[in-house]
Amino acid sequence: MTQTLDDWDSRGVRSCLGRLHVRVCGRGPASMVFWPSLIMDGAMWLELASRFTDRYRVVLVDSPGHGQSDPLDRMFTFDECARCVVEILDAISAPRTHFVGSAWGGMIGGTFAARYPERLAAAVLMNATARPARFRQRLDYAAMTRLLRLLDGIRGPLVGRAVHAFLGPTTRRERPGVETMVRSALERIDTDSAYFAIRSVVPARPDQQALFGSIRAPVLVIGGEEDRTFPPEESRRLAAAIPGAELQIIPGTAHLAGLERPDEVGQIIDDFFRRRAQTTS
Repeated sequence: MTQTLDDWDSRGVRSCLGRLHVRVCGRGPASMVFWPSLIMDGAMWLELASRFTDRYRVVLVDSPGHGQSDPLDRMFTFDECARCVVEILDAISAPRTHFVGSAWGGMIGGTFAARYPERLAAAVLMNATARPARFRQRLDYAAMTRLLRLLDGIRGPLVGRAVHAFLGPTTRRERPGVETMVRSALERIDTDSAYFAIRSVVPARPDQQALFGSIRAPVLVIGGEEDRTFPPEESRRLAAAIPGAELQIIPGTAHLAGLERPDEVGQIIDDFFRRRAQTTS
């Protein structure tokens, strides 16, 4: 049964990128941390994450500069984001975690898995990549963020572009509520924070293919068949970069698989964690 945000305990966590707002719910000896996509906050995970609170202590993260976390006043590195995950785990006294990330969150999940193997049980990386942005993409997003700042709070150019990049035709046709959520998140976001976050995650994104080759934890890569930002071939490349990674491409799904298909994605994650737990017990 899906909970409401009122069922979750809100708290602040001091991190290297400012105070992070997290929501915690559930019971069990193991934790599960959810990190969202750019523009979205931890609430994007509510329907998916609710299915795990009977077995895990689940943490929904408002990533740096998003939701109720502190605004950003500079660019950041992926290593700093991975450090934020460690700081969240320390704050909730969790020695290790299962990590689930979407897009930016998926990239950070890979960084975290490589840099802090002792803190990770298993990871699910959705709609993500290990590769740097292409030259044209860097130019496009650099121009978009400059325009966002020049317009000083007018989100129209960002809204249209993000909806097109995030959602495919199937979701827009069959689950219009998802588009409403995306548009609402875009209307709420702090434009200065969006400027720093988008530039850090897109034009300045590092090439992590070699780093991800050092990952030894169980990893599941999930891609969307209709993802325009990271098409299925990008998910295949990501899985190929990680030794032993599993891959699932979901039909009728675009760039926010966990929000678009929470029941299907939840079952896939559940099966993955259960199988991996059996093989390591």
